[in-house]
Amino acid sequence: MTTLADLIAVLDAAYPPALAESWDSVGLVCGDPAEELTRVLFAVDATAAVVDEAIEWRARALVVHHPLLLRGVDTVAANTPKGALLHRLIRSGCALFTAHTNADSAAPGVSDALAAALGLTVTGPLDAKPEPAVDNWVVQVPRTHTDAVLAALFAAGAGGSGNHRDRALRVPATDFRPMAEVSAAPGAVGELQSLEQDRVEVLAPPAARSAVLAALLAAYPDADPAYHISERASLPSSLGIGRIGTLPEPESLRAFTDRVAGALPPTAWGVRAAGDPDRTIYTVAVCGGAGDSYLDAATRLGVDAYVTADLRHHPVDEHLRRGGPALIDAAHWATEFPWCAQAQSLVRAALPDLETRVSTLRTDPWTVGASG
Repeated sequence: MTTLADLIAVLDAAYPPALAESWDSVGLVCGDPAEELTRVLFAVDATAAVVDEAIEWRARALVVHHPLLLRGVDTVAANTPKGALLHRLIRSGCALFTAHTNADSAAPGVSDALAAALGLTVTGPLDAKPEPAVDNWVVQVPRTHTDAVLAALFAAGAGGSGNHRDRALRVPATDFRPMAEVSAAPGAVGELQSLEQDRVEVLAPPAARSAVLAALLAAYPDADPAYHISERASLPSSLGIGRIGTLPEPESLRAFTDRVAGALPPTAWGVRAAGDPDRTIYTVAVCGGAGDSYLDAATRLGVDAYVTADLRHHPVDEHLRRGGPALIDAAHWATEFPWCAQAQSLVRAALPDLETRVSTLRTDPWTVGASG
């Protein structure tokens, strides 16, 4: 039996909640993780029409990108718009799960799906997240106590990095000069002594620093262990907002704008470009959703064009005056819609017994477009 908890595990592995921005709200909104799961619907937004579709299709989970509950929510009463949707989902036995900025920064994530839709070969993130901070602990331990000290450090959260656990480096060491009586090294104080020791190195998250130190002090044979902590320098990773990519062949901005319009679902907003229509486009930055805060990043990276949504008049005008890349502005919903198929594909691969479906309802709020 596949449960909601199984779905959550797959989605959390693909889009780790730790990648979400501090202001965001991601994860399970309603539903019982122990409930059996049979059908899952994917959408960008949990609008009334999407909830209708989920209930009519008898979905047991609705997975969306945009949070239904985010800021200033102090009631989910059934007589409020958002509360009414939640009550309908709960009464119908349909869970609601959100993957928002964690899906934006994951690899692959929202912008990878957008890049793939445009036929780009991704080379890296637009705004890379740094690798998680890691402490490197170096401890001099009498060899008679090395195993006990390592066991204590591992139990406190040290020895792990990525997919590795209980990992340590041991290097034999001997001479030292005790400046007080220590039980591990009986002999004259102040005299150089030879004692079989190990130089032990373990990695640990900075959040575990207090626990690791307490474990070391408790397991070490003396009250004054010799240790040193250094923190790994912050390095860029493959994770982060947006993506940089290349086209199969260079093409004009006019042709590239047509490419974007043909790749994304149609909306009243449409697709518009800013820049010389004959400009050659080869390197492209993309950011699913509102991406005007990354205009400077796209300029610094020297791309030929930047595809995103919700661009405003004055920032675009100033950007072009400074010689930035050409800009392609599409509807917010349209730039994030390709993610739904990506999330569906991940779930299908991990939980093949589930029936899945991507909602094709257009949840873009703009409904009428006109040109004069």
